[in-house]
Amino acid sequence: MGAAYFYHLTRAPVERTLPLLLGKALGAGWRVAVRGTSEERLDWLDDKLWLGPDEAFLPHGRAGGPHDADQPVLLTAAPELPNGARCVMCVDGAEIRAEEVTALERVCILFDGHDPAAVQQARGQWKTLTDAGCSAQYWSEDSGRWEKKAES
Repeated sequence: MGAAYFYHLTRAPVERTLPLLLGKALGAGWRVAVRGTSEERLDWLDDKLWLGPDEAFLPHGRAGGPHDADQPVLLTAAPELPNGARCVMCVDGAEIRAEEVTALERVCILFDGHDPAAVQQARGQWKTLTDAGCSAQYWSEDSGRWEKKAES
């Protein structure tokens, strides 16, 4: 049974935090789907991942191509997981269902702590998922390093 990890971004933006989490997920042997809400924003994240340092390159692709099933990391706005992802990382308020949390190894929900609407969305997701019986953890970087602040 999987768990949902909520990452409250207050110091590092998504384009700096996401590669770190992707590296950890790939290190665990998981394929990953990064689920967003808009194709334009996913294109922007794709560019950021391509422009990272060579030593930290993360093999990835955008959904909709002929090689989706081969991608270790697939950026998508759709709920399908054609790359066999065992971890889904939701950005920009992308939806996740309780059934997905329990079926996957891990779900990561990254949200901008400086955006009141994003914080409210994450609170709603926390309540929905924990009310459905999903295991969840809340992580904050307020102190300058990631600390677990809550668990359900």
